[in-house]
Amino acid sequence: MELDRRLLLIHCAAHALSVAAGLLVVVPMALNGSAFKGRCALFSAGYWRKEDRAEFTEQPGEMSHLVVQRWGPLEACQLATFVGIFTTLYGAAQGWRCLFYLHGRHDDTLFSSFLTVLLSVCVLFLSAGASVILSLGFSSWCDTVTDDNTRPYSCAESQSVPLYLDVDTSTFYTDLSLAQASLWFVTALWLVQSILAFLRLYHSHRQNITGPWLHRDKELLLGHTPLDSGSPTPPLPPATPSVCV
Repeated sequence: MELDRRLLLIHCAAHALSVAAGLLVVVPMALNGSAFKGRCALFSAGYWRKEDRAEFTEQPGEMSHLVVQRWGPLEACQLATFVGIFTTLYGAAQGWRCLFYLHGRHDDTLFSSFLTVLLSVCVLFLSAGASVILSLGFSSWCDTVTDDNTRPYSCAESQSVPLYLDVDTSTFYTDLSLAQASLWFVTALWLVQSILAFLRLYHSHRQNITGPWLHRDKELLLGHTPLDSGSPTPPLPPATPSVCV
């Protein structure tokens, strides 16, 4: 198998993985947004307060519940969702193009390959930034829920503990942890795609440069010159016979 077809086949596999990884980012973030009624848990600020249990459960005694002072910015959650959606759509479109190129036995043009490299690098940095924001925001929310790790349960266990909020917190850790891991995997895939796109660009550029020289060397080895391959040499006029007296 030629080098360009091997690179194209690996690129197709990377695009297929991007579709699956992008969906694993979008679906958990959508479920978490629905459970939190459109609010973003990332970078939320709050504190724990003790109040009369009768206000919440109609039972005597005191209880502590979480009070959210400020919900996180929606942009923090929307950025991760946008990267997941773009990765899914782009991976599906490019995967179809890869299959078309494999069937037609040709590749992108030099300019198209350059645009692919540029786009892959830009989305790589965007995905890396979204991954860092999601990780930091998730860690901040866990600190709020566990009261800076002073509660007798971990962040994973806190989703089964009643927080007495007006949102559903029964699956927040599962949703956000899955989205976090998937988004970092998406970032790794964009890194792989950037490298593959650069290799395809380099291979295409090398073929465009060495192609005419290889054709010329082949003609020289066969004993032809560029002049021979051009217009044929006109025949010489017939010699006039000389008569000796």
